[in-house]
Amino acid sequence: MYRILRFTLPSLVLLLSSCNNRTSTLISKTGELSSKPNVILIMTDDQGWGDLSSNGNTNLNTPNIDALAKNGVSFENFYVQPVCSPTRAELLTGRHYTRLGVYATSAGGERLNLGETTIADILKKEGYHTAAYGKWHNGMQPPYHPNARGFDDFYGFASGHWGNYFSPMLEHNGKIVKGDGFLTDDLTNKGLSFITKHANEPFFLFLPFNTPHSPMQVPDKYWNRFKDRSLKRIYQGTEIEEVDFTKAALAMVVNIDDNVGRIQSKLKELHLEENTIIIFMSDNGPNNWRWNGGMRGRKGSPDEGGVRTPFFIQWKNTLPAGETIQEIASAIDILPTIKALTNSKSKTNRSLDGKNLTPLLFKTQEQWKSRFVYNRWGEKTTVRSQKYRLDQKNRLYDMENDRAQQRNLSGQLRELRDSLLTVKTKWLNETLPISRNQDNRPFTLGHPDFKYTQLPARDGIPHGNIKRSNHFPNDTFFTNWISENDSITWDVEILADGKFEVDLYYTLASTTKGVAVELTNGESTLMTRITETHDPPLTGMKNDRVLRGESYVKDFKRKQLGELLLKKGRRILTLKAPLISGASAMDVRLLNFKRIK
Repeated sequence: MYRILRFTLPSLVLLLSSCNNRTSTLISKTGELSSKPNVILIMTDDQGWGDLSSNGNTNLNTPNIDALAKNGVSFENFYVQPVCSPTRAELLTGRHYTRLGVYATSAGGERLNLGETTIADILKKEGYHTAAYGKWHNGMQPPYHPNARGFDDFYGFASGHWGNYFSPMLEHNGKIVKGDGFLTDDLTNKGLSFITKHANEPFFLFLPFNTPHSPMQVPDKYWNRFKDRSLKRIYQGTEIEEVDFTKAALAMVVNIDDNVGRIQSKLKELHLEENTIIIFMSDNGPNNWRWNGGMRGRKGSPDEGGVRTPFFIQWKNTLPAGETIQEIASAIDILPTIKALTNSKSKTNRSLDGKNLTPLLFKTQEQWKSRFVYNRWGEKTTVRSQKYRLDQKNRLYDMENDRAQQRNLSGQLRELRDSLLTVKTKWLNETLPISRNQDNRPFTLGHPDFKYTQLPARDGIPHGNIKRSNHFPNDTFFTNWISENDSITWDVEILADGKFEVDLYYTLASTTKGVAVELTNGESTLMTRITETHDPPLTGMKNDRVLRGESYVKDFKRKQLGELLLKKGRRILTLKAPLISGASAMDVRLLNFKRIK
């Protein structure tokens, strides 16, 4: 099988030819791409730069991930944002998250503004099959849902974290389903099936894995490798390292490495290795104080340790093997780079902030202009040049010689400090994000092009005695419904008239004989009664390797409430229990709406 690939790269003509089911690649100054490479983008969740053996961590061995660097190109200074949803928004769009409506990690603040063009939108227009399997975290309800952002297929969860990693409640294209085994393995299985199905067609596979984000759950076969091991690399700062948390995180990374190996094996089996671009990265710094190359900061911090991530890109026999690039780069560069590598002609709705990295990847003679990378979370903003970082307190550090940010040079290099401060101030003025108080976006319901819409407890507001199961809203449920005057509301915009089947996912104590349920949006009302008790215990603690901060979960039962007519427009949707035969009403996990007309 021979294929000719041509795309524009200044001052470069490269011919690589081979046989035996390998790709023949022609890269010319003026050519057109006649065969498009597949793209697999793997992003882990809360994995630090230091959580790889290739980056010097002797606590673990990650041969499969390390092989991507060995057989491809690695960026020594690649930066993301301090937390999950901003990074995801940037890599999807090639734009600063501060422009995109993202300002939080839950309760609507994680949503990527409508009207933005994603890399999946672009590749889908170019004839690619597109799929995302894992943690989305940029909006749940269509048109924020991944199926509305360019992905043909989605399996996983759209929330910011999940409460159970062993066969949990998930969704497949909006339909609620049950997972199959350990979640990272399950997501990889879906990815392997997708690769196999589209082996003879161009595909884009996005694998945003959920680990090593807490809760710290990992199969015994991985935990047993670490639980009694003494760590050789330990955190060197003054903060306290929770050793069992570190061990669990490293065990989860080894599991990820095995799954990366499964993907590599599948590509070899299908003879796709030389026609597939693989990118590996993490979404932010480590989620506890653990060894991270001596850098200052962790997840949530805009300092070096909170935002520097591994970034490897492999395209066998097209990109050089074993190369390391020193120039600074960022998540906003991913879209323009993939667009260039696939020679995609589709345009974005808005101008990009990111840069096309192919001149660095192919070492062309094109002059690479100096730039700045901006990192922000909350009220803390830092700016990184090739050599220096100006931190949130306007202290200046030489990052080539002081990754730990211990020697403040602002007094010695005052003029440089002032120039970077001017750069930072200008960027903030141009891109300052909205706040929760400024966000007037309701939760969308009933998009005419999509069958399902979920309204989880995360997005609702409790009234009266009702409490959220945890102060971190993602994956929570509502409990302590003890009064007939209590209620739950959702601020929704119904996008089109329609009739919907409404399901409630609930639990009900065995001491309660029944509950009358009323769901109203001010114009129409659905009333029914729940008489079947369902009182499972909280779960999660059995599989947790350390005490969690997130909510525990339960096995919630589906109850079809009935049909509800909804009219287009903004409404307050209210769930009530006007009659409670017992001490309490139901605990509520979510409402699911299915458009039937």
